[in-house]
Amino acid sequence: MRSPSLLGVVLVTGLVISVTGCLSPKDRRPGLSLSGPTEAFPADWSFTDAHREIWIETRTPWLLRHSVTIVCAQRDGQLFVGARNPETKRWVSLVERDDRVRIEVDGVLYEARLDPIADPAEEARVRRAYAAKYGWPERPASERPPWRSFRVLPRGVLPRG
Repeated sequence: MRSPSLLGVVLVTGLVISVTGCLSPKDRRPGLSLSGPTEAFPADWSFTDAHREIWIETRTPWLLRHSVTIVCAQRDGQLFVGARNPETKRWVSLVERDDRVRIEVDGVLYEARLDPIADPAEEARVRRAYAAKYGWPERPASERPPWRSFRVLPRGVLPRG
């Protein structure tokens, strides 16, 4: 039996990528590119209170997109996204390399940048916004899993600090 040629492998791989190119994330399964209409960056993200999950699309070094389902919270109209156990999340490591993302809420895309929150006081305020939205209990820091939050900014705005 002949082994597949390199050209055949490349063609099959290209076909799989193009067929799954519109694969959206679902629950814990990641996807590739998000699709839908793009709208201007909102001045007030309070409409996200009605959505338990949203989707985020990051950029990989291989010119493919990587999208996942995530939780979000807003405080005073500002949107925040976060990751529990961030060292295990691929999207977090991709954002560290390139902070440009696309966020999908209710079928609409928004181009954004993510700014990691470094200030413990601000992180505590964001954590309280998550607790209020999702009913998460307040726990001492020693009992909480690792968490990393990001402020969602318009693409043209440089992150703080």
